[in-house]
Amino acid sequence: MEDCSANTVSLREFGCEQNLLSRPDGSASFVQGDTSVLAAVYGPAEVKVSKEIYDRATLEVIIQSKVGLPSVKERAQEQCVRESCEAALLLSLHPRSSLTLVLQELHNDGSLLSCYLNAACMAMMDASLPMSCLFCGVTCAIQADGKIVTDPTAAQEAESRALMTFAIDSKERQVMMTSTKGSFSMQEMQQCIAVSQTTSEKIFSFHRESLRRRYSKSV
Repeated sequence: MEDCSANTVSLREFGCEQNLLSRPDGSASFVQGDTSVLAAVYGPAEVKVSKEIYDRATLEVIIQSKVGLPSVKERAQEQCVRESCEAALLLSLHPRSSLTLVLQELHNDGSLLSCYLNAACMAMMDASLPMSCLFCGVTCAIQADGKIVTDPTAAQEAESRALMTFAIDSKERQVMMTSTKGSFSMQEMQQCIAVSQTTSEKIFSFHRESLRRRYSKSV
């Protein structure tokens, strides 16, 4: 098996601020290097009868790109974020209601989907929504020589042979969602999962530290 020490397991500097917006029930900004995202959560609220689910809340995810109208790419990202959120949220506690998560791209310098996932988790925590676990997003790029780079920049993504983003849960470090692009072997995918699970420890530490700072201020 390839030596993982050859891989670049590093993260750009993180930044997060919660409770930024007054109108949503929860909000957060999340920054990874020069990639930044704003997330807002609305609900639980009344749901349209046509979208009502009798035994759980309905979750809608809306991604707003920096310029222009949403494309197929944004629709695919919305589905990835929704799958991750639905796996973590205890939606059965709010039947026949709606939750809406709006994600706004502010700047994209790579690893945008994982930044969306991290912003979504922080915004849902800010909204005090019941969750079975926290989650985080990790993006891996496989370079032409087979090296794995975590949290790649846009330039590193452009040079990569494959790109993978995983949503990892905070309890068992299980993969909740996978998004892949490009060509890779099964072994490479397993390596990327292992690297992402290791990397997630740093992100969850950051999540916890952000919460600690926020609630120590408000007490």
